Amino acid sequence: MASDDINSPQGNTAYQRLLDVLREGRLNPGDRLRETELAEQLGVSRTPVREAIRQLEADGIVAHVPRQGASIRMLDYAEVMELYEMRAVLEGTAARLAARAASEIEIEELCDMNDALARIGTAPEAFTLNRQFHAAILDAAKNRFLSRSITSLQKALMILGPTTLTEPDRAEKAVTEHRDILAAITARDGAGAEAAMRAHIEAAQRVRVRALRARPTYDGDLL
Repeated sequence: MASDDINSPQGNTAYQRLLDVLREGRLNPGDRLRETELAEQLGVSRTPVREAIRQLEADGIVAHVPRQGASIRMLDYAEVMELYEMRAVLEGTAARLAARAASEIEIEELCDMNDALARIGTAPEAFTLNRQFHAAILDAAKNRFLSRSITSLQKALMILGPTTLTEPDRAEKAVTEHRDILAAITARDGAGAEAAMRAHIEAAQRVRVRALRARPTYDGDLL
């Protein structure tokens, strides 16, 4: 049936909702994806869930494990480092372009969002607001090709699990780092904005690597 296709409303909904579950940290590396259970949770038939899982596999988020079936991929150390390296490059570029192209209204909105993030702290809403902040910088950069590249990268980053902002100290520092980025964008300092964004991403990377190495399952190779 056409309604079961990934491009149909039902199929697309299943895919988007699975992405939301990943963003929220309710699916983690190594978790199995059982079609029947997911169909019940999402309130759809198994066919759109199956197609959604195939799309996640095409995104590089899901892998088929022998005798286990579809599971959320586990990244090795090199992949984690490469992801953050590319994130620093792409989001640094977005900040540089935003310093040139952002309107005054866009800059004001970014400042308001970061102030709201400071008030929220580590509340559950912080993750969504932080994601919206970074998305707003990308929108302000006004480059569709860069937007597509970052969107693709963000899907891979979902495999890492919950945001580092769940740590109180990190949440506070992130707000300060955002202010450095915004100060450069406001001053129309492209090089400064790019450097500040790169520093922000690298700080998050250090927290992520420390947290993953602290896991009991860490064996020096897999993260």
